[in-house]
Amino acid sequence: MTDADFPARRARARERLDAIDPHKRPGGAEADPHRREWFEAVYDLADEDPAGVPWAGLAPHPLLLEWLASRSLAGLRALDVGCGLGDNAEALAAAGAAVTAFDLVPRAVHWAQRRFPQSAVTWRAADLFHAPPEWRGAFDLVHELYTLQALPDTLLADAARALASFVAPGGALLVISRARDEAQRIDGPPWPLTRAQIEALAVDGLRLETLEDVPASDSLVRHWRALLRREGGR
Repeated sequence: MTDADFPARRARARERLDAIDPHKRPGGAEADPHRREWFEAVYDLADEDPAGVPWAGLAPHPLLLEWLASRSLAGLRALDVGCGLGDNAEALAAAGAAVTAFDLVPRAVHWAQRRFPQSAVTWRAADLFHAPPEWRGAFDLVHELYTLQALPDTLLADAARALASFVAPGGALLVISRARDEAQRIDGPPWPLTRAQIEALAVDGLRLETLEDVPASDSLVRHWRALLRREGGR
């Protein structure tokens, strides 16, 4: 639930964050190639106001909820990548999964824990590119929403391998991202993904099972919803 001033505060925060994002300036990416400092600044500047976190919807993403509505995750181990303030992780847990959720920024993780004090989710601060070794092949479902589109092209191949490494035999990777055409130029970040970039996530034993091109609506811009699967399992 948001208040009436929420959209205006979010717009002001987005303008402030764009002004300090080195990826918004020519040649500035070298200053923060993994965007770690910028992500930390987002939560520091938000000062506990969720309007200051551009991707914080304060509710699970509708395309995730739609996907969950037709299936149960009972008994599955799930990993929520870039959990932010925790709404999507909670949705996965409500669907029956044993959920581990992580974010690069410890302040985000602590904020999520405060929002959901009775949560069954295991919250962790971790780096996608240097994840705990015990996560390798440990999850039946890996959920990624909006992390990839926040990364420059130069990191997508490494990110794909990192995501694939978490998926157990027989498990799946669910990716939800804003979409763009191959020839469409974007003044990001964020950088909506192309079909080719989604297809390139099929690495290290993952295969693309479904790819939905979800058209724009009154509430959402065009999105991809992709499911990639690893063979094997019980």
